[in-house]
Amino acid sequence: MSLFKRRRFPVEIILLCVRWYCKYGISCRDLAEMTQERGVEVNPSTIFRWVQRYAPEIEKRIRQYQGPRSGSWRVDETYVRVGERWKYLFRAVDKHGQLIDFMLSDRRNTRAAYHFLRKAPKTMSDCPHSSITTDKLASYPRLFRRLQREGHLAHNVEHRTSKYLNNIIEADHGALKRVIRPTRGFQRMRTASATLKGFEVTHMIRRGHCILRKSGTAGEICLVNQPFGLAA
Repeated sequence: MSLFKRRRFPVEIILLCVRWYCKYGISCRDLAEMTQERGVEVNPSTIFRWVQRYAPEIEKRIRQYQGPRSGSWRVDETYVRVGERWKYLFRAVDKHGQLIDFMLSDRRNTRAAYHFLRKAPKTMSDCPHSSITTDKLASYPRLFRRLQREGHLAHNVEHRTSKYLNNIIEADHGALKRVIRPTRGFQRMRTASATLKGFEVTHMIRRGHCILRKSGTAGEICLVNQPFGLAA
């Protein structure tokens, strides 16, 4: 398999480490100690490189196994520390909390929101959206009108502002940050973006938002391994 060419460790071990790191939010050093207890000697820096290389690939391949999503979306931003600065993570979920899309940005401004709201409908082109709920940022109404004029949002998409309706995504931010916190943060935007893809998709699987062939942890393992050609 070309993705794993010249890797010294079996594909199963690599995917296991990436899945554990993204699911449980532990440091690479702690994860290396856990694998050592199981007779596998892996350097923490090696695990870090695996996460950067394969977490985005897992996210891309698992997307096709997402279940149906509602057309009622919730959009909000949260912040994550990258290096010594705060960066902004734009996220969208449907009314049931199922992931729609996400984007890491240097800034929280109209331009970043514009790029995200152009990107999300393309990601979910197979699931038409009927309404998008945001916070009460003053620039959002103008932004929605612009996106509709340019054809990036359908004219019948309703824009709503409601803190109550957005509680579901704010709670989801908290669940994501609980996984990020023990990993000791990010140092660069590129590595942050790659790792967040793993966190988001693993969080989605853990919450039961993917179609599993088996129930429980066995189903999660099967779901991650199957797209890479590993036996169920």
